[in-house]
Amino acid sequence: MGRDSKHNYDESKIKTLSSLEHIRLRTGMYIGRIGDGSHYDDGAYILLKEVIDNAIDEYIMGFGKEIVIEIEDKKVIVRDYGRGIPLGKVVDCVSTINTGAKYNDEVFQFSVGLNGVGTKAVNALSQLFLVRSHRDGQYAEASFSKGNLKERKKGKCKDEVNGTYVEFIPDAGIFKKLQLRPELIERRLKHYSYLNSGLKLICNGETFYSRHGLLDLIKEDVDDEAIYPPIYYSSKTLEFCFTHSTGRSGETFFSFVNGQYTSDGGTHLSAFREGLLKAVNEYAKGKFDGDDVRECMVGAVAIRLQDPMFESQTKNKLGNTEIRSELVSRVREQLLHLLHKDKAVAEKLVAKVEDTRKLRKELMAVKKLARERAKAVSLRIPQLKDCKKHLNKKKNKGEGTMVFITEGVSAAGSIVSCRDVNTQAIFTLKGKPLNVWDLKRDVVYKNDEMYNLMCCLGIENSLDDLRYDKVVLATDADVDGLHIRNLMITYFFRFFDQLIYEGHLYILETPLFRVRNKKKTIYCYSEAERDAAVKKLARGIEITRFKGLGEISPSEFKYFIGEDMRLSQVEYASHSDASHIFSFYMGRNTPQRKDYIMENLIVPVED
Repeated sequence: MGRDSKHNYDESKIKTLSSLEHIRLRTGMYIGRIGDGSHYDDGAYILLKEVIDNAIDEYIMGFGKEIVIEIEDKKVIVRDYGRGIPLGKVVDCVSTINTGAKYNDEVFQFSVGLNGVGTKAVNALSQLFLVRSHRDGQYAEASFSKGNLKERKKGKCKDEVNGTYVEFIPDAGIFKKLQLRPELIERRLKHYSYLNSGLKLICNGETFYSRHGLLDLIKEDVDDEAIYPPIYYSSKTLEFCFTHSTGRSGETFFSFVNGQYTSDGGTHLSAFREGLLKAVNEYAKGKFDGDDVRECMVGAVAIRLQDPMFESQTKNKLGNTEIRSELVSRVREQLLHLLHKDKAVAEKLVAKVEDTRKLRKELMAVKKLARERAKAVSLRIPQLKDCKKHLNKKKNKGEGTMVFITEGVSAAGSIVSCRDVNTQAIFTLKGKPLNVWDLKRDVVYKNDEMYNLMCCLGIENSLDDLRYDKVVLATDADVDGLHIRNLMITYFFRFFDQLIYEGHLYILETPLFRVRNKKKTIYCYSEAERDAAVKKLARGIEITRFKGLGEISPSEFKYFIGEDMRLSQVEYASHSDASHIFSFYMGRNTPQRKDYIMENLIVPVED
């Protein structure tokens, strides 16, 4: 009887949610991760993207050459100069699911937002949402709060240019601790400009504009590291560009559909790669492997498609398999034409591929020796204390897991004693890692520590096999610790830069000070926090400066790698910009670095 009443399942338990309720309750289905604004794909940036996508669609159809964006704290304003929403449908277009003109091919031929959800989700997830449409001297306006209509207005606006104005503030109840980061917004706007040559995007007074589309993207990303001038093709529905770079390892590709950056690729990217391989082999009359052709390659492909099918609402991966064969054929045909047209560039490309094939054969012998050496030492990675939930499936990339890379036994011991054994692993470095900036890839197989770390992460053959969602550098907060951190960032940037680009590399922030009295303990991550804690506790204060992770007891350390853990993501800058920085600080130019240090040395002034 007790069991029946406890599990009473009848008609009263069945619920029907409105579209608004469903968006707010199941937010992840509509915008993916919520996040706090620290990651490129966090939900607040998806809200911004959904609004800008509508303005971009207007431009694609030939209306409006400028989009103005204003961002102040958490408030976002987007004004386009397209046709404007039909005045009688302003409310429906931003609040009623499956409502919009993008189902009509006569109005929008190559739209991203074909599911009628975009701005409805922005509206539902904003504490303030205002939309105003200007058309031929008339306007219609509607304001909402959390998706609920609050006020409507209409009237004349003789001096206003046609277009749509949208203003929103993400709901603080959903987007907690949100901070919009200018560099992530800038990256998104740059992509928009590359994909829509001739469009001017102005954000807080800064203009983003591209005259040559994907060619500008590749030139900026590669800079002076290009082995040959980028090969570029553009038509109404297909655009691609690529070159080989002296400063890369592996392959780096940007892919786009209807102006949408598809971070996980999809049919268009795989078809482009296949068509590229076919064209190179046909031109060179050879049988190169795809890895040999694409090693050190930096490229981008963009297509325009009437009915794109994405694998999620956030549109990170294209799923239209029916376009593959035709796209492979088009890429092959156009690239062959370009290679025959510029034989000097083509010969440099083929020479690079032949050189890569030769190096790969040499590397295979080094790999074999490394594997045999590792087996002779141990059947497992001696420096790794793994977690129970390490996942090897490509789709989740070890979702929910992390590995701490520590710089010594004492630091590792503190983490081991208080970690979550299900999701947190530890890899212990033996002393200072090798500076690999000016070294070739074979070093990661010849150096035991580099090889063991690569095997620990599962990235020996492909980044698709990455075993952990987060790779966390946990070093001491002193000069040696910072040096080791920089050496590890150099290692990942030099040989596994895609790991950084996809947002997997982090730095563990641990407290520098402990300020306490008999009643309270405050951990401080900066001198400013320490000074504030001293003022707060006032009397009977004891201040401890933590220099090494091993100095922090396991009972304390559990707070720093638990729910309140502070992680700083290692951001991916433009490869060319980052390469210049790495070359200066990590390259073989010791005299220049010494001169720089002496010229910029800050000498403390004694009282």
